[in-house]
Amino acid sequence: MSVLVSAVDNIEAMSISDSLRPFQALTHFSDELRDRLAACAWKQGFDEGAYVFRQGDPSREPFALLSGSIELFVDGPQAPFVMSVLGPGQIFGEANYIDHLGRSGDAVAREACELLLFDPDRLAAMAEKDGAFELALLWAFWHSLAHKLRRANAHLDAFFSDRVGGRPPLDVPAKPRTAGGRLDLAARRSVFLEQRLSPMEIHFLASLSSEERFAAGEVIFREGDHGNKMYVVLEGKVMISKTVPGAGEEALAFLERGEYFGEMALIDNATRSASAKAHEEDVVILSIAQEVIEGLLNIDSVASTRLLTILCGLGASRLRAIDQKIIGWHMLSQPGGLPTFDSIS
Repeated sequence: MSVLVSAVDNIEAMSISDSLRPFQALTHFSDELRDRLAACAWKQGFDEGAYVFRQGDPSREPFALLSGSIELFVDGPQAPFVMSVLGPGQIFGEANYIDHLGRSGDAVAREACELLLFDPDRLAAMAEKDGAFELALLWAFWHSLAHKLRRANAHLDAFFSDRVGGRPPLDVPAKPRTAGGRLDLAARRSVFLEQRLSPMEIHFLASLSSEERFAAGEVIFREGDHGNKMYVVLEGKVMISKTVPGAGEEALAFLERGEYFGEMALIDNATRSASAKAHEEDVVILSIAQEVIEGLLNIDSVASTRLLTILCGLGASRLRAIDQKIIGWHMLSQPGGLPTFDSIS
């Protein structure tokens, strides 16, 4: 009997592995790694109207949608706010696997659907014993979260443009003052030491980063700029913001020592989806060129899983923050449809 059960399990695992092939977020998985991912998953059907999870639920399973559609929404005082409608080939729920903060909204089957559910404990155990698997999983989640955040920012533009009639151009700031070489290597290394990176990672980032200084209020980069650097805050505070038509500048995040920003443009080579500037006081940041990050996070070589973990946590945190802003803006707006966002964790 055990031999028969094992054979059935193997057939099911092969079926799951094959069903993962079309997922864009998983194209970097080799056949072997995809089989290991499949071993952490099971298929489950949901009838129309059935809940996959509810807001505040501590469950940590990531999901892959095989067929049908899923609606992600947050309950409001008058009616639910639909945040996103997902179709086959999409992954969702990964943010709570990363940060364990509870689901930020509800997920319900808009029509009958079939999902893959990934056991979080199996994923963690597999990642612990298999570095290549851990790297592939973190890479998939980092890219997935970054793309969701970028789309959320784009939908915010559409949301306010529909109500105000277009977006005003940003003022062109004075050219920021930059300087290199004022900090010794030890000062640069200190910020990476605090993040418990490996000696190789610390030496790599500290040696190849460049110091830049900005006076209070000076712009580091503007929404719409081409991005070829990622940054980490060394001193001061950086504000990430968007320009909201009719309302001015809206802060999305405030970043302090050790926090990274500007990484999304390095994933897809698209323009900046938000602006960054020194907030209220002078700021010192370390800029890291795209080719340096690509070398450190190259999935085909020995990549930095610790840095990928940091970036995944950053993406999950910013996605939750923008969810709250979306809800708040919608509650203050006139009645009308809310655009869809690929967010909920």
